[in-house]
Amino acid sequence: MTRQQAGTAGTGTRRRSRIQRENRGRILDAALEVFSRHGYRGATLDRIAAAAGLSKPNILYYFAGKEDIHITLLNRLMHRWLEPLAQMEETGEPLEELLGYMRRKLQMSRDYPRESRLFAIEILQGAPRMRPHLESGLKPLFERKCRLIADWVAAGRLAPVDPGQLIVSIWATTQHYADFEAQLAVLMPEHEARWNGAEAHLETMFRKMLTP
Repeated sequence: MTRQQAGTAGTGTRRRSRIQRENRGRILDAALEVFSRHGYRGATLDRIAAAAGLSKPNILYYFAGKEDIHITLLNRLMHRWLEPLAQMEETGEPLEELLGYMRRKLQMSRDYPRESRLFAIEILQGAPRMRPHLESGLKPLFERKCRLIADWVAAGRLAPVDPGQLIVSIWATTQHYADFEAQLAVLMPEHEARWNGAEAHLETMFRKMLTP
């Protein structure tokens, strides 16, 4: 093989690798759209293939099947979903740490509405594919942050509050804006005003609730 042929072969290998990454990304993005709209039961490989602009055999070249794609999406989602709670620092000012967490969750609902709906649908169906993540990832983190909030309350740095219920209420009030986006688009059609109003309202509500 000449130097020129070797260079061409190397370029071809890199090109195939790039194309494979791009196709895999297209499939996952298309699958996210399909799963977030139709749920696991309503999603099909044909729908995913059509959304990705690829053939069904092409999809099966990259993934073993629908469940493989769904699990890949959930694995990727869970790390992103835990990060805002993990960022709540023990050394920070308690009220600002909690308000910061609320803002991060609200921003995630704005930036990743499809991921939020994917998560919600999986939970509504009994979390058959996400339960291991809930038990090994979310639960220990949730318990650590509940203990932290309880310590802040005991030290008089927050108003008395049930830590677990507080975290769940932050989830409920922020993720609503993604999971029920179609309803809110009718009730509050001004997109920017809706999100700005949500942040102002939730900050006022939680600040009043948590200020000692």
